[in-house]
Amino acid sequence: MKIEVKNLTKKYKDNYALNNISFTLDEPKIFGLLGRNGAGKTTFMDILSGQILASSGEIFIDGENPFDNQRLTESICLIKEGHNFKKDLKVKNVLKMYSFFYPNWDQQLAEELTKEYRLNLDARIKTLSKGMESALGITVGLASKAPITIFDEPYIGLDAPSRKRFYEIMLEEYQEEKRTIIFSTHLIDEVSLLFEEVLILREGSLVLQEESEILRDNTISVSGSIAEVETFLSGKEVIQKKQLAGMMTAYVYGSVEEAKMYELNVEGVPIQELMIYLTERKQGA
Repeated sequence: MKIEVKNLTKKYKDNYALNNISFTLDEPKIFGLLGRNGAGKTTFMDILSGQILASSGEIFIDGENPFDNQRLTESICLIKEGHNFKKDLKVKNVLKMYSFFYPNWDQQLAEELTKEYRLNLDARIKTLSKGMESALGITVGLASKAPITIFDEPYIGLDAPSRKRFYEIMLEEYQEEKRTIIFSTHLIDEVSLLFEEVLILREGSLVLQEESEILRDNTISVSGSIAEVETFLSGKEVIQKKQLAGMMTAYVYGSVEEAKMYELNVEGVPIQELMIYLTERKQGA
């Protein structure tokens, strides 16, 4: 499903949660939606899922506005970090309700995931630990098979092995049946290799949209003597520089091949480091 965002703005009194952002997501991919707290990620996901209206601008999914649009809401599943389900419902009731709502619901997968995460089907939501509630959200999100599946920090309370298993299952399901997955997380290093395309928001503005492979190929860390590194950096956009005992390490937009011609040590730059840089500096990319 094609997602078109045109001059999208959401304003709360004098504050802009989103400020005139535009971009297109036009094919099934795993998208990383990144940014600091307050960058506008959750607001965007709420608008995309049809839960709130924008102040101005437009958002279209296959040419239609998702707000108050049942055909589209059946195609979108948003799982937030908490408060996804009514507290008095039992786990089995939640799964049954969502199975009726989503036309592509995969009951077999839902059952496998409840066993994987040892979810008690008769437990009420209010009795679940934070981790178990997150496991239920993950189960619903994956089993929905919604063409647009959105995860907003979905793993709160899960330990590292449980998170790893979630990432593995998500990738397996995606490879078996492609869909648009939008994944917002602060644990970027854990999941960055899953992202096929990255969007970074800063204070309501889009500062970067790029394919992950291109980012990895063109964002590098170089190290060597200060003179050698400074020579290589001439005319390039530098992310950051560090000096110690006559040596320099720099993050820069450039090519591995060119850096090696200067006989510098070259490594890739983690997407998390790039996100920190882009959300700290005053100008966008």
